[in-house]
Amino acid sequence: MVLHRSTSNAERTRPGRRIQLLVVTALSAPCHELAAERGQLRGPDAGHKCPVDNEILLENQLFPDNFAKREILSLMVKCPNKGCSMKMELRHLEDHQLQCDFSTVECLQCQGTFPKNRLKEHMTQECLRRQVCCPNCATSMAYEDKELHDQTCPLANIYCEYCNTVLIREQMPNHYDNDCPTAPVSCFYSAFGCPEKMQRNELARHMQEFTQLHMRLMAQKFQNISVTAANPVPFINGLPFEPALFSHVSHAAYNCNPEVENFKETIQQLEGRLVRQDHQIRELIAKMETQNTHVAELKRTIRNLEEKITEMEAQQCNGIYIWKIEKFSELQKTQEEERPVVIHSPGFYTGKPGYKLCLRLHIQLPTAQRCANFISLFVHTMQGEYDGHLPWPFQGTIRLSILDQSEGPERQNREEVMETKPELLAFQKPTVHRNPKGFGYVTFMHLETLKQRTFIKDDTLLVRCEVLTRLDLSSVRREGFQARSTDGAM
Repeated sequence: MVLHRSTSNAERTRPGRRIQLLVVTALSAPCHELAAERGQLRGPDAGHKCPVDNEILLENQLFPDNFAKREILSLMVKCPNKGCSMKMELRHLEDHQLQCDFSTVECLQCQGTFPKNRLKEHMTQECLRRQVCCPNCATSMAYEDKELHDQTCPLANIYCEYCNTVLIREQMPNHYDNDCPTAPVSCFYSAFGCPEKMQRNELARHMQEFTQLHMRLMAQKFQNISVTAANPVPFINGLPFEPALFSHVSHAAYNCNPEVENFKETIQQLEGRLVRQDHQIRELIAKMETQNTHVAELKRTIRNLEEKITEMEAQQCNGIYIWKIEKFSELQKTQEEERPVVIHSPGFYTGKPGYKLCLRLHIQLPTAQRCANFISLFVHTMQGEYDGHLPWPFQGTIRLSILDQSEGPERQNREEVMETKPELLAFQKPTVHRNPKGFGYVTFMHLETLKQRTFIKDDTLLVRCEVLTRLDLSSVRREGFQARSTDGAM
């Protein structure tokens, strides 16, 4: 509140003397209370005095000075927030700070303070406590915890360090222990003294090549066990007992031991099992090779059937073919990166019997001269099933269209009609799978035109080709199409 001490008319009009104002900003405290807080009023006996001229004040002499208040509130101030250059009257400062984009606010995730205009970006892209989701197990966590989670996520894809197979982490221990073909494993007879370690896919060969060695190691192990059982005292005269020192003693003494006889029988049984398993492995390898041969033959048969089905479908179109070019945005992205885009359609027939044709589409690069960013369309002849029964060169009329996929009847397809030119190589009987020469339009349609109508729907472009051979030309002429000159063969 702005307070003003009332003065007499003489004081207000005295020459050379200006009105003395006491401007005190307070919410509820009157002037004399503020003076008392500053120690300028000595107590109740001293009376209420003005801190400026020390005159005694009465409550009825104090009143709000609204004029001074308005002057203060109309002062121009600059927003105190760093980065904000707005200037305004003091009366508007509080409202401005509530809306100022540079005012400081607290991030609810990490409790840090940031300018209001950066808070959204911080919370979604920079805040270490922002919530992210693991793409493997769908667990939600703070961004700063994701790196640690990725190292332990049970569903994360990891590479086997031995065979580079990609598996989820929780499958990897079982893969190491049972399936990995190149993981290092010990010989099955390591407990009997075989020191060899090898890749798992080499274990079977090792077991086959060193069967006799394994049997000897096993026999020695069992023999040592029987000797230890028959001679429990390990030292003689303070020296360790060495059976090799008594090699001159006949082993016939051990033949009567029933445990030794059982060990021998066990060894013989194991040798027999190894031999049988070796035969089984050889039989399985032979069967696997036979099955691989059968699988290869089946794959070839399937490919041949697919080719025949494709050929039969191509013969059913009767000269009207619609080419669906899916993922067209990827082709546009490739063109924007100034990489060439050239694709060919599957083959189709003009009838049964008929000529076999295909379409070729280019998206010209932005740097191409005279045809930058244009879609080019061409027709190629192909080797077909009926080439020996047809007249050459191919003659007829071809209508090329890029279809408008808008809903409703008012569709505006981009169409061009061209007449074949028998003297060109593009219409001669092909001597290879696909005639390298094509015929059509280099500047069929500009890429910007695609945006004017719904030529692309579900990221798919539809190209229609209608071919009428020489015997069917009258039907096209009746429709009134006027063929424009093409860009020639390319």
